[in-house]
Amino acid sequence: MNLSRIVASLARGVMLSLAIAGAAQAQQVLRVTAIPDESPTELARKFAPLGQYLESKLGMKVEWTPVTDYAAAVETVVNKKIDLAWFGGFTFVQANARSGGKIIPLVQREEDEKFRSVFITEARSGIHKLEDLKGRTLSFGSQSSTSGHLMPRSYLLAAKINPDTDLKRVAFSGAHDATIAAVASGKVDAGALNISVWEKFLAEKKVDPAQVKVFYTTPTYYDYNWSVHADMPEALREKIKAAFLALDPNTPQGKEILGLQRATRFIPTKPENYTGIKAAAENAGLLK
Repeated sequence: MNLSRIVASLARGVMLSLAIAGAAQAQQVLRVTAIPDESPTELARKFAPLGQYLESKLGMKVEWTPVTDYAAAVETVVNKKIDLAWFGGFTFVQANARSGGKIIPLVQREEDEKFRSVFITEARSGIHKLEDLKGRTLSFGSQSSTSGHLMPRSYLLAAKINPDTDLKRVAFSGAHDATIAAVASGKVDAGALNISVWEKFLAEKKVDPAQVKVFYTTPTYYDYNWSVHADMPEALREKIKAAFLALDPNTPQGKEILGLQRATRFIPTKPENYTGIKAAAENAGLLK
């Protein structure tokens, strides 16, 4: 082999090595997103210390990737453009259906075993029970929200109230905090949202309970979880799961992360926990 061929062969070898190294490096990034059930700045603030913690536990870069809406969160995981996603129960059900059963829920907050929604109204609205909503205006959150739409709609239907025919108007605010704002400002007579966001607003004094009140709290149901695609290597799945389960509220880092996530602790979960959500979605005609 002459010198030019040797040089060319070496060059190809170097380029191949660099390509392999680049591919390996690309695989060392964990891409994470969440359904946009709160403002983008709030979601980023909540995730920052968790992302740093996951980086230390996994030994890889963790990259936060916000999405514009709930549907985008579903599609990015189904198409494997995102590795780890914070889903509501309904978005998990949607993603699992879209992927042919290939989405795996890893962990959920202890609070998500018995989650609830609240219906709120302006204190002087004259609304005291679900039946009082007839002929009035109501805001849900996102159309794909479990606690801000699906389950509130399900309990309205169970009370023989069809939101689409019995109410004057139904709106979709897009997020739980936006629902509170819509009720407080008088844009709608009532709103349905995630109980933990409502409690956070009360604790932070961002809403006056003398002005806006809860008039109905739903029964409990399973809700949020952290999910991955089944094609993720099992070893990485288990490391992610173990990292969440190891969060300890008795340590400064664990206390901060769990506090931001509004969690007592994380616990394992499984697809079967969301059969009730799936049934509610099918009954309401929301799962296609």
